[in-house]
Amino acid sequence: MTEQEYLQAYDITAYDRPSLTADIAIFAIRRFEPDSYRHEPRRALSLLLVRRGGHPYKDHWALPGGFVKPTETLEACAMREVEEETGVTPSALMLVGDYSRPGRDPRGWIISQLFASVIPDENVPAVGGDDAAEAEWFSVRFDKAADESFVLRLENEQTLISAKLRVLQSRFGRTSLEILDCGGLAFDHAAMIAEALCALREKARDFEIIFDFLPKRFTLTELQRVQETVTDISVLPANFRRKIADLVVPTGETTEGVGHRPATLYERK
Repeated sequence: MTEQEYLQAYDITAYDRPSLTADIAIFAIRRFEPDSYRHEPRRALSLLLVRRGGHPYKDHWALPGGFVKPTETLEACAMREVEEETGVTPSALMLVGDYSRPGRDPRGWIISQLFASVIPDENVPAVGGDDAAEAEWFSVRFDKAADESFVLRLENEQTLISAKLRVLQSRFGRTSLEILDCGGLAFDHAAMIAEALCALREKARDFEIIFDFLPKRFTLTELQRVQETVTDISVLPANFRRKIADLVVPTGETTEGVGHRPATLYERK
């Protein structure tokens, strides 16, 4: 039998096939203006969530995402879904991992690929669309609890979501988590969000992604605050500047319209 004859006789319906979805964890460091011009703006790591407009998990908060079309890649699906559901357009996506636990979706055998992205502060407006009732930004915290579990806390002015998880394993640079309490999040998205944040923190320690949170020109103080906000670790300014020195170049420009001495603006080398 030739390969052409084999393919003509092959019956793909003889095997069970899963549906494929792509989900996206979109992070940003949102800036909150201070009460006084003499104070620096406060920054907080935020995550974009959508409130589901239909079943299953109707009215629950979830990551943007949807089913992959036969004519597109998983990454193309992720970009399309986040644009349709939130109005936000990421510049690039980072692969986090796949989610295939049996029973993770009440509709049937559905495997999801999770992507993460970061967007600069000025691009953060979000509007619900497609099958999402609304889209909102939530501040993010992920901390160890007294019993060695971890608490994922998502909060904005209207809503507080608190999920509890425990670490299953950490191998090959990826941390896998088990959900103990989903906190009202849809599907297994509590684990997805926490694992995306772990991946983000790991890369931020090596300066791989912190530039993606900022405009093209930035101050070294802004860059340091990005890393500290993502990793939740404070660094001495002198140590940070020494480590970052080979990755940035001064532009010859300075900040304007600030209540303190102008600071030098830099660009990524």
